Amino acid sequence: MSGNRGVVYLGPGKVEVQNIPYPKMQDPQGKQIDHGVILRVVSTNICGSDQHMVRGRTTAPQGLVLGHEITGEVVEIGRGVETMKIGDLVSVPFNVACGHCRTCKEQHTGVCLTVNPARAGGAYGYVDMGGWVGGQAEYVLVPYADFNLLKLPNREAAMEKIRDLTCLSDILPTGYHGAVTAGVGPGSTVYIAGAGPVGLAAAASARLLGAAVVIVGDVNPARLAHAKAQGFEIADLSKDTPLHEQIADLLGEPEVDCAVDAVGFEARGHGHSGSQHEAPATVLNSLMGVVRVAGKIGIPGLYVTEDPGAVDDAAKHGSLSIRFGLGWAKSHSFHTGQTPVMKYNRQLMQAIMWDRIKIADIVGVEVITLDDAPKGYGEFDAGVPKKFVIDPHNLFRAA
Repeated sequence: MSGNRGVVYLGPGKVEVQNIPYPKMQDPQGKQIDHGVILRVVSTNICGSDQHMVRGRTTAPQGLVLGHEITGEVVEIGRGVETMKIGDLVSVPFNVACGHCRTCKEQHTGVCLTVNPARAGGAYGYVDMGGWVGGQAEYVLVPYADFNLLKLPNREAAMEKIRDLTCLSDILPTGYHGAVTAGVGPGSTVYIAGAGPVGLAAAASARLLGAAVVIVGDVNPARLAHAKAQGFEIADLSKDTPLHEQIADLLGEPEVDCAVDAVGFEARGHGHSGSQHEAPATVLNSLMGVVRVAGKIGIPGLYVTEDPGAVDDAAKHGSLSIRFGLGWAKSHSFHTGQTPVMKYNRQLMQAIMWDRIKIADIVGVEVITLDDAPKGYGEFDAGVPKKFVIDPHNLFRAA
């Protein structure tokens, strides 16, 4: 039996690399399964969603093995797996999905009906998402492997682009989903709220989809500088100049065709004083203010049903003071929820392999060792404009 190590959540503000069990062909309830594979993890990323848990902003239990952004090599195969073989290099959608239920068949794999006894939708290493062990580890189990896994063709070529391909498990499809559901198309003017990795992935996706102008807004000067260096326009929300005026300075009018919320429930207010404090409805309200009538708003930013660290009692239960009447009056369309990664990852893989998108540079991928993961969490939370990618076996740190 091989050993295993993983990144474990120990309580608010604390993660640690520990020895953890080597994966078994079992679901979280202990039932033996034949449809899974065990992967040697090639890369596994730190996500902003992980940070919500580590900050203590969810009901995540201590001892949770983190990580849902996984790329790996197949090392063991269940007897029911038909399309995978030992040695295959694969990208793992962060959604755990069965492929059999109604929602999976409708490509809504983010809300699979069977992989989580508590609610619709499953994910690796995440609170309330079915108990599947996370992939910030050396080895991980992937169930329903024939359905879930995306095989990366041509291993040698894939390893040359592994810094980009590691983004296929979550961040790039999530940004793309935000742009698609916002209705981005050729000639669109687009506002992206948030210059973190998901916001930058959404901005890159908007550009891939043909947007004429992409504006990225944030309160963090380092992240804004990085966004500007990638060729995007920026809006500095730490300034007292209102967002619509900053947009007007860029476009000649105070509105955009569509927008993406890549911030979520830990949003801060706008302006010099407002940006120092949490105001969880700020982003959604500001987007309704600047999106034209009949425009669309994509919301890949995370919102939760329970937030122990919220600024008020209502927000602790996911209730926000949203100006829904404004959105209704402007005939806005809103799209929320977990990204159905499988809906996009094959096409985005091709875009990466044929140099249509350089996502690693855009989101600031930096490769670190598994032992450096706790340090990576700290730097990410400090707002460093990087996307930390953990290389548990030192397979591509020089790539």
